[in-house]
Amino acid sequence: MLIQKIVQELQDIPEDKLAEIYDLIHYFCLGLRRECPQPRTPGLLTGQLGDAFF
Repeated sequence: MLIQKIVQELQDIPEDKLAEIYDLIHYFCLGLRRECPQPRTPGLLTGQLGDAFF
């Protein structure tokens, strides 16, 4: 199983580097938990843009 391979790799990491690995994993997981933002829907604002805008 993949989790066992990960644990085996972690066992070979020096003790003083484990904090860096933990941070990497922790912030990666936080990114996975973030909600996906709603897609933008064009045309919600009223008004017109002048030719100078383009």
